[in-house]
Amino acid sequence: MTSVPQEIPLEQFIVLSAILFSIGVYGVLSRRNAVLVVMSVELMLNAVSINMVAFAVYTAPTLFVGIIFAIFIITIAAAEVGLALAVILRVFRNRGTANIDEIDTLKW
Repeated sequence: MTSVPQEIPLEQFIVLSAILFSIGVYGVLSRRNAVLVVMSVELMLNAVSINMVAFAVYTAPTLFVGIIFAIFIITIAAAEVGLALAVILRVFRNRGTANIDEIDTLKW
């Protein structure tokens, strides 16, 4: 007996990405620490990647357009994290804090 794998409905992927995106928006709006804000932005980008892949698989399974866009999103997210952490580390060394509320100007 061979079992045919059940396809997961598209709505479940949309709900998952909406939950991840909502958690990311809440993290960006409520956190004071810059590292946690960057992590929340990453959650939002992951939610977008899930949507891209899910819609690509359900609309045109033979084309890899959504997967290619998701790879670009992951690449841009990695570059964004590297740059953001470098800026946060420099600000922490100069100011002694990584709280966004206490960093109001770029003048040192």
